[in-house]
Amino acid sequence: MMNYKTNILILILIAGSVFESCNKFEDFPDIPAINFENFIVLVNPETGISERGVLVFSYTDGDGDLGLDKGDTLYPYDKNGEYYYNLIIKYYEKQFGTFVEVPILSWNSDSSYYDTLTFNSRFPVLTPETGNQAIKGVFQDTLFIYNPLSQFDTIKFKALIIDRALNKSNEIETGEIIRLQD
Repeated sequence: MMNYKTNILILILIAGSVFESCNKFEDFPDIPAINFENFIVLVNPETGISERGVLVFSYTDGDGDLGLDKGDTLYPYDKNGEYYYNLIIKYYEKQFGTFVEVPILSWNSDSSYYDTLTFNSRFPVLTPETGNQAIKGVFQDTLFIYNPLSQFDTIKFKALIIDRALNKSNEIETGEIIRLQD
């Protein structure tokens, strides 16, 4: 009789712990964290040039306040403000053995001058429909890496994200990326 009661009690405890573990939400800090996963170089088959690449990183955020709506353009997210972009990407070239942050230039035929391009961007709201709660996922961003004005073929990127509470994540860095150029 005691054995039967003990077995029932053990089964109830096991069932309760399984049920409890199924209902637990993951817990992350409210400051977003990102982890570099990969950088995939895309080569144009017609030209043989590395024109684009895909930056892949994972993210976590404890309160799920990642992303901006298109209408988020008032302070502090105004176009000329520090927080207009929520994905910050810096571009570096290896010049004579040292990585140097350099601007990417693009010819503007309207002004007949070169414009400085940015890799920074705004990604949409990732908050679950159930409201702010811990989230995690994988993010991919396609970047143009071909720079016909540069003689250097080795590049890298650094990136971070910013949540709606203006918390900046850690900064990630790609490894060295060798571009195929003409």
